Amino acid sequence: MTRKSQEAMQAAARLAERKNSPSVEPEHLLMELVQQTEGIVPRILDKLNVPQAQFLAELRTKIDKFPQVTGGGQKLFASPRLEKIFKAAEDEAQEWGDSYISTEHFFMAMLKGGDSELLGLFKKNKVTAEAARTALTEIRGKQKVTDDDPENKYEVLNKYARDLTALAAEGKLDPVVGRDEEIRRVVQVLSRRTKNNPVLIGEPGVGKTAIAEGLALRIIKQDVPDNLIGKKLMSLDMGALIAGAKYRGEFEDRLKAVIKEVTSSEGQIILFIDELHTLVGAGKTDGAMDAGQLLKPALARGELRCIGATTLDEYRKYIEKDAALERRFQTVMVEEPSVEDAITILRGLKEKYEVHHGIRITDAALVSAVKLSHRYITNRFLPDKAIDLIDEAASKLGIETRSVPEEVDKIERELMQLRIEKEALKKEKDESARERLAVIDKEITELNAKNQLLREQWEFEKGGIEGIKKLKADIEDLKVAVAKAEREGDLGKAAELKYGKLPEAEKKLKALEERSKEGAKSASENRMLKEEVGPEDVAEVVAKWTGIPVSKMLESESQKLLHMEDSLKHRVVGQDHALTIVADAIRRARAEISDPNRPIGTFMFLGPTGVGKTETVKALAEFLFDDEQAVVRIDMSEYMEKHAVSRLIGAPPGYVGYEEGGQLTESVRRRPYSVVLLDEVEKAHPDVFNILLQVLDDGRLTDGQGRTVDFKNTVLIMTSNVGSQSILDPGMSENQKREAVNEALRERFRPEFLNRIDEIVMFKSLGESQISGIVKVQLDLVAQRLRAKKIGIDFNQEAIDFLAKKGYDPIYGARPLKRVIQTELLNPLSKEIISGKVKAGDTIHVKANGGSLTF
Repeated sequence: MTRKSQEAMQAAARLAERKNSPSVEPEHLLMELVQQTEGIVPRILDKLNVPQAQFLAELRTKIDKFPQVTGGGQKLFASPRLEKIFKAAEDEAQEWGDSYISTEHFFMAMLKGGDSELLGLFKKNKVTAEAARTALTEIRGKQKVTDDDPENKYEVLNKYARDLTALAAEGKLDPVVGRDEEIRRVVQVLSRRTKNNPVLIGEPGVGKTAIAEGLALRIIKQDVPDNLIGKKLMSLDMGALIAGAKYRGEFEDRLKAVIKEVTSSEGQIILFIDELHTLVGAGKTDGAMDAGQLLKPALARGELRCIGATTLDEYRKYIEKDAALERRFQTVMVEEPSVEDAITILRGLKEKYEVHHGIRITDAALVSAVKLSHRYITNRFLPDKAIDLIDEAASKLGIETRSVPEEVDKIERELMQLRIEKEALKKEKDESARERLAVIDKEITELNAKNQLLREQWEFEKGGIEGIKKLKADIEDLKVAVAKAEREGDLGKAAELKYGKLPEAEKKLKALEERSKEGAKSASENRMLKEEVGPEDVAEVVAKWTGIPVSKMLESESQKLLHMEDSLKHRVVGQDHALTIVADAIRRARAEISDPNRPIGTFMFLGPTGVGKTETVKALAEFLFDDEQAVVRIDMSEYMEKHAVSRLIGAPPGYVGYEEGGQLTESVRRRPYSVVLLDEVEKAHPDVFNILLQVLDDGRLTDGQGRTVDFKNTVLIMTSNVGSQSILDPGMSENQKREAVNEALRERFRPEFLNRIDEIVMFKSLGESQISGIVKVQLDLVAQRLRAKKIGIDFNQEAIDFLAKKGYDPIYGARPLKRVIQTELLNPLSKEIISGKVKAGDTIHVKANGGSLTF
């Protein structure tokens, strides 16, 4: 007997024991056969459309009527009726040419055995021996029972694969737009006599799986050559195939059964293996073969038609290594679609997403999803990244539609607080509590009325959106039904749906959408729910993914950008020329007239110490990203040795730290929109500049792991003190200074490096007038810190002049100023605060008196 037959017999004996039956009857066995998980009898009943719950209930009633014997000692035995069925099952197994008695043999024996009790039950449920035999042949195919576990080899494809053609017929696959060339290539390879196995190779997210789904859709529409019409495309699930294979050889058994079912279909089944590289090494243990080896013979003979899909890296890593496996596949390259093609693909998918989320998606949203993802999400591929943007933006609006709006939620929270207060005040007896109660009652009444109005409006708007969503889903179902009727040749039904119900539903939808649009126009100010995805929703998702503030991309920044220098001057004093150069580069990038394949701007800031080079970088980061910490700062003095280059881009393979990535490449990969500051650039080893050449020119850098990091959205700034002595020389004119600095640069850096920098910006040394401006900036920061402690502070002009004079040093720039403010202002002030002379709520007036400040 097979394993399942033995399990059924043991379970039947236990059931008879529980019911106190003197013997095991055929009904006990039948009960267990019908309830067996992964057994073949439930599958036969399914094919015969027998309601199993009803069948089992009738069987239970029969079993409950059997005589019962109580009291210990009696031994359970098989009844004569059951023994007769045993004998018939053995004959049945021989008739089918099987080596073991399986569960289906018992079932067929019961159907044919002429047992009146059982026949009555079968007759009532319309189960006949002929129908059961037909169903069994469908399940078993040409398989024979040659071991004790045959169930795993029946209908294995239903268990371990998804029927893509069936899903296409039910309208459950997304439409595939474009990709005609690739589908044509796949069909061409499939039509070969031998080695008819195409493998789709491309980057993740370009649509390899979609091409297989596109083929399934074409097979259903009969838009394929004659040799592919009516074929089934099955997607193999490697995970299900491996899962639960406990014993050695079990996985191979399952895979052999899959191959046997595909080959015995005589070309009717085409196998699709997504992530083809998982075949290599799958199920491999000591002395066992992996899946790839088992597939090779069938692939070579052309008995098994198989479409694979994998990425370039994995194809190279796994498939190419096994030349014998590789030559059995024909590669079909799937390139990333262009921006225009990706927009077309999204237009084709738009309807599916509208039906799912129940909101409209504007065409402008589709276009901006493709363009924004192409520009800002560089580490992923079209159309996948654009589809994800649309999906998430629609999902966000869909959730807002289904959850209580913020206004309603706020009012309900207020009501809750007022009710709690009311309950507390009821216990008080004084006059003020009674007055407050009257006020609370009035507030509750007003809020309730307001809440009811808002809720009604929300319910009304929500109802409209839900109605549109339901109609769209109905139209989708009708289209699937029309296609099905046309395929089955039921032209009457197709015509009725196509020219009757479908236009009617579309007319209703149009009317609903018109009404909704009118309502939106008339109540645009007070509308609570948004029902269409626009470009701004997509931009918001991009902002969440990448960290670029969305308002910066959409909000009319024209005024802000035009006055960018004024904004930067608040922090950087006395370097107007440098700020204008930087602002011009940013404006060019924002106007989208700068080169899109280079960084936004690459600058070298030159000047003596303490004139504001690094401060300009921080101010720029704050202007662009609202965060002065959005600076990738790399100290070039750490890169003085030749081997330090690998720290920037990551160690090469085989070296320690290979997995970690480089300091520069990793920072920019994680945060592609930042200001990159290479501080004290002249202190680095000359070889470091060779690496920077490709960043300056093409806006890209390849790290130690072969990943390309995109620098196109960064502002790259290098600071240097080269030639600062010339800048400080009071005896030189501006032109002479510039000439001297350029000469010093040419001596220190190569021409091809200097030539790639957008602008070399000279920072002037600071005069006394600029220092007093810097004092004001620094004192503002002090006032800000004190404001947090609720202490006010103001300074008269003498105090400002005193600090400026004491902190001015032409060689060291503004750096000594911080030290002067610390010693002259902050140290004495801290004593005043700690001693308690200055408390929260006080205002400090600071004046200069002789050689010090007074408070």
